Amino acid sequence: MKQKNNRQTVDLSASAPLLPTIHAPSDLKSIPSVEIPRLCEEIRATLVDTVTKNGGHLASNLGVVELSVAMHRVFDCPRDHFIFDVGHQSYVHKLLTGRYEAFSTLRQGGGISGFTKRSESEYDCFGAGHSSTSLSAALGFAKGDRLHGSDAYTVAVIGDGAFTGGMIHEALNNVSRHLKLIIIINENEMSISKNVGRFATHMSKMRRKAGYFKAKKTTARILTKIPLVGKPLFRGLVNLKKAFKNALYGSNYFEDMGLYYLGPADGNDYEAIERLLTEAKNQTESCVVHIKTRKGCGYAPAEADPGFYHGMAPGGAPPKENFSVHLGQILTELGQKDERICAITASMSEGTGLESFHAACPKQFFDVGIAEEHALTFAAGLAADGFKPVTAIYSSFMQRAYDQIIHDVALQQLPVLMCIDRAGLNAADGPTHHGIFDVAFLSQIPGVDLYTPITFDGLSLSVKAALTKGTPAAIRYPNGGENKDVLSAFYSTGAPTDIRVRTSYAPDETVDAVIITHGRITAEALKARALAATQGLRVGVILCEYIKPYHKLANEILALLPQNPVPVLFVEEEIRAGGFGMILSDTLCRISDFKNTPYGILAVDDSFVIQTQPESIYKTAGLDAEAMLARINALRKA
Repeated sequence: MKQKNNRQTVDLSASAPLLPTIHAPSDLKSIPSVEIPRLCEEIRATLVDTVTKNGGHLASNLGVVELSVAMHRVFDCPRDHFIFDVGHQSYVHKLLTGRYEAFSTLRQGGGISGFTKRSESEYDCFGAGHSSTSLSAALGFAKGDRLHGSDAYTVAVIGDGAFTGGMIHEALNNVSRHLKLIIIINENEMSISKNVGRFATHMSKMRRKAGYFKAKKTTARILTKIPLVGKPLFRGLVNLKKAFKNALYGSNYFEDMGLYYLGPADGNDYEAIERLLTEAKNQTESCVVHIKTRKGCGYAPAEADPGFYHGMAPGGAPPKENFSVHLGQILTELGQKDERICAITASMSEGTGLESFHAACPKQFFDVGIAEEHALTFAAGLAADGFKPVTAIYSSFMQRAYDQIIHDVALQQLPVLMCIDRAGLNAADGPTHHGIFDVAFLSQIPGVDLYTPITFDGLSLSVKAALTKGTPAAIRYPNGGENKDVLSAFYSTGAPTDIRVRTSYAPDETVDAVIITHGRITAEALKARALAATQGLRVGVILCEYIKPYHKLANEILALLPQNPVPVLFVEEEIRAGGFGMILSDTLCRISDFKNTPYGILAVDDSFVIQTQPESIYKTAGLDAEAMLARINALRKA
């Protein structure tokens, strides 16, 4: 496993720091241009110091320092709207808009969000967390301002990776030329346009010269004033220039769509970026500014390995053994034996642990880009053609493919295995990344089995069972690894050999109440059991290693419940409405006399779970051990 030296000291003692003096973009505009390079160094030092402690997105933010500074000096945010795709590269924007003093709380409970967030600041006009939404939102602002009669600008900052998602292209198809919309394409990993070669480089350099745009406008003004022939002559020259350029190195996607295009330019050259943004602002039509930035710019370790420094764990610690890594290992072993097994990722091969499979079975691996909808229908096509496709997608991103799961997979009963990573509450990344909806929306779809392993061995058993059965299935697992308390309570006799319902108590043991749960929150249920013991109560915990089919689960649970009814509490870290507790309790009532048992459901109740205090995410959601015990006591009294 790679070890990284991820802390670097930047000496700013030569003169008084500039960054602490910036409380609003107006303060930034008063700084002399000659001091901008020093300010950029300070910003990078702050990013490195904070993100290596708190975790977060470092490489991408280091790459947009000059761009973010230039945007705030050229435009007038918040009157002008800044929209960042995904929002994970907005840290510099936050530092320049009155959040410097609170920046040390980045990604902490009650602190600064790791993404743009409307409730956090007036400078965050649109919240984000997922890719490819920016241009649609920006188009809404630009159209809205036009309806309002406002002359405000809307600036969308879009990474090149977002163009692998369909929403960007849908929005581009609806962009009107006569809007105050500026689309900044931040290319930091892959090429978008055909602007390559010596001539393209020469044109890019020429466009960055101070006199280029002035000469261009002067020529247009003089020619169009010539009576009769002036305007046709000017249009002819424009067309001739375009034909000459296209013949040499081709046009590009944006120009072909009729959008004014500037670039490409070095996105880490402050003067070039400010000049291009100023020219874009002076246009009377929608404009594309194409820049190329270096991920990790200014911080040698991140420049050398931007992938490692893309999304960092708190303290910069390398990732521990986790479910994602084990999924990759399991699929690699199976894929080497069966060439029908294919793995599909939506531009998250490292995050979902599929790099090992990619290396071992390259022909069976598919990265479809940030296109979850396409990933599921593509998998359905593979399945219909006799393959065994496995998609590995984060829970919060799987939401985007809900229609495809229903229409293309489940309705046709195609054997697609959906591995749902980051299931449950995810504190640091916040509500945009909570995986709390997948149980509810998958529970409504006929014919989809749902597994909930809590051990690495259980994950392996679930994958093999799902692939063997050959019907639609989903396996959900949390971010992180196994919990030693859970292993001790439920697997003390050794590794599991089957997928079933397990109890923390013996069949002949008397208990005063039972908690029925699944997934990572099982560890919190065990804390509630220990807390109850201090009050003289014996609480048993039932762990479900699968959820669906619910009738099978309900029958298995009935055989494990005490013969004398005791209070039962269903606990889950997902949305309550239509979820595990609601459906399972209803099923139990329909097939037995369970309705005579005092029971309750503790789950996320009509909330996105936004932390406003530095406390555990379970406490914020009302799902901690204390809340469980309080609910059990209430049921006992009832």
